[in-house]
Amino acid sequence: MKKLLATNSESTTALLARLALGIVVFPHGAQKLLGWFRGYGFDGTMGFLTGSAGLPSVIALLVILIEFFGSLFIIVGFATRLAAIGILGNFIGIVVTSNLNNSFFMNWYAQPNKGEGLEYFILLFGLALISLVAGGGRASVDAAITTGLLIRQSASDTVIA
Repeated sequence: MKKLLATNSESTTALLARLALGIVVFPHGAQKLLGWFRGYGFDGTMGFLTGSAGLPSVIALLVILIEFFGSLFIIVGFATRLAAIGILGNFIGIVVTSNLNNSFFMNWYAQPNKGEGLEYFILLFGLALISLVAGGGRASVDAAITTGLLIRQSASDTVIA
């Protein structure tokens, strides 16, 4: 458990990567779970993912929960690596099932029936990988927990003669 939460509590790079990732993914999750940002909410999203997209209900539920709660965990830096793995797996699934036929770059001229490209996903994967490797970094719950664990552990290792 300690290794899962371990992070450099001075790493501003980890902080910036996780905030960028969380802020970008959060609206997707809020659309799916709460219906914010013109989304369909939980029932509408479950209906779409299990009906039109053909996903099993367990996978559809995981998509919604990972995008909403995973992004919140990333933003506050709690269980950052676990949330990053969830987000990474979720969006790899989206690319493999829905976006492989799209062009690599944006659809600059709004051509009908042409996807928007993969560059968003490449950036998202990069940020998720940074969060996976670096952990929460500065101002994260992970750093607070591991710092607290280290202080308690070093205090218990002290021998009073």
